[in-house]
Amino acid sequence: MPTHGYRRLFHLAIALLIAATALGCPATAHATVPSQPTLNAASIDAYVNAYMERTDLPGAVVAVTRGDRVVHAAGYGHTAAGKAMTARTPVPVASLSKSMTALAVMRLVEDGRVDLDTPAHRYLPEFTMADRRAEKITVRQLLNQTSGMADSAYPDLTRPQPHTLTEAVADMRGARLAARPGTEWNYHNPNYFVAARLVEVVSGRPFADYLAAKVFRPLGMTHTESVNTTDDMPDHARGYVRAYGMMFPRTHPRWFTAGGHGVVTTADDLAQWLIAQNDQGVSAAGRRVVSARSIDITHTPPKGREYAMGWSVTPPGEQPRQIRHTGELLTHNAIQTLLPDSRTGIAIVANTGMISGDDAAVMLDGLVDLAQGKSPAVRTPFTMKADYVLAALTLSAIALGVLGAVRARRWARRTADRPLWRVGLRMLPCAVPIVLFAQLADLVGLSMNREGTLAQLGYVWPALVICSAAAALASTVVITARSLAVLLTRRSRVLAAPGAQDERVDAEQVFVGEARRGK
Repeated sequence: MPTHGYRRLFHLAIALLIAATALGCPATAHATVPSQPTLNAASIDAYVNAYMERTDLPGAVVAVTRGDRVVHAAGYGHTAAGKAMTARTPVPVASLSKSMTALAVMRLVEDGRVDLDTPAHRYLPEFTMADRRAEKITVRQLLNQTSGMADSAYPDLTRPQPHTLTEAVADMRGARLAARPGTEWNYHNPNYFVAARLVEVVSGRPFADYLAAKVFRPLGMTHTESVNTTDDMPDHARGYVRAYGMMFPRTHPRWFTAGGHGVVTTADDLAQWLIAQNDQGVSAAGRRVVSARSIDITHTPPKGREYAMGWSVTPPGEQPRQIRHTGELLTHNAIQTLLPDSRTGIAIVANTGMISGDDAAVMLDGLVDLAQGKSPAVRTPFTMKADYVLAALTLSAIALGVLGAVRARRWARRTADRPLWRVGLRMLPCAVPIVLFAQLADLVGLSMNREGTLAQLGYVWPALVICSAAAALASTVVITARSLAVLLTRRSRVLAAPGAQDERVDAEQVFVGEARRGK
């Protein structure tokens, strides 16, 4: 592949990325809602149905509350198993589970059995790490995710997955901290594994049982449970990934989930959860399940931060003010938000995976608009535009790879008079796509501050993996073709040089003579 071919590819990539930026602007299409939008069942249905039609989203559940009233709880579309989704369809809510684990800890705090500012090791002696500083991690720091633990030091999703909370905590014994406790914030699931195991040890009962008895049932969440792994979720958490505007059903790999992202619930039960959050710990039936102070603590981040206890707050000045949290599996994504000024609660779970889907977060914007009396715009996930750019880059990489292989002999002839080391340097840029593909998971993980594998990235953003793999393959083909062409060209030139023919004949005669003498 000629050097100017790479320049053309670079310029094409820049142009396509500029186009992607333009395409990334929100769509201007609006759902068919009244001219004076009202947050009710009809307007929510109209918006969600318009969104699903525009994006081909297979299925979702939605819960919307205001004050102590359920505005709407419903299911839309179908599961990956082909079943219609309703308000009672069980769905995994992923990291929305963290706010529920935090509330379970607060129940123990209210009973006087746990102090938030006491080191967790005091309640859970089995929680030890290879870093002595871990003995100072407090219960509050676990819930605020300021413990010093991080994916950079202990990438839990790339390791063999445990089966129980006891195993999950034991597996951390050889891990080190990424920072001194209380000094940095890092989103890290094992913080909540430790918190959930602490609940088990202090309460003397399995975490799932305690959560059901002290949080779910008192709130009226009768169809909600916490499970240990994605294998324990309905249909093994099977959902969809989106690529090039199409949906592909995928089975989720087995992940450990208890405490951090293991709750399975329904739209009906999510509505009960939101009401209690907006009503200072009082259930829809009027029962106080947890104190208003405990709710405030879980919603209030440490000074200078945005993450509280399973909830994040919007930056100061951003309107409307929200307290929310996202949840993401490879095949599902979820979001919950509280609008304190209007006591509105919204929760959405979609059966598409993180990044390739992110439908829940996009839909939330529309429902927040509705809650404010605005006509909601039907936007689409970023990858629905970016994937077409990646498709163009993929085809360009393949075409340039074929072109480079076809022109390899011509390229070799042009470089025949140059030293081999200079020829090697000229081919060095061809190796860049290969290196990028080999490091793709690390690069994406760095941008997300999370660690993952290339196989997991295949769920997260299939089009990106395909594009990177195609570019790496094309580069490999070009490097191979050029290397062979260089060797053949230089060999033929050596053989064609003056005197080379005579030397070859002499060599053949010597060889024949020696062969005869050997006989």
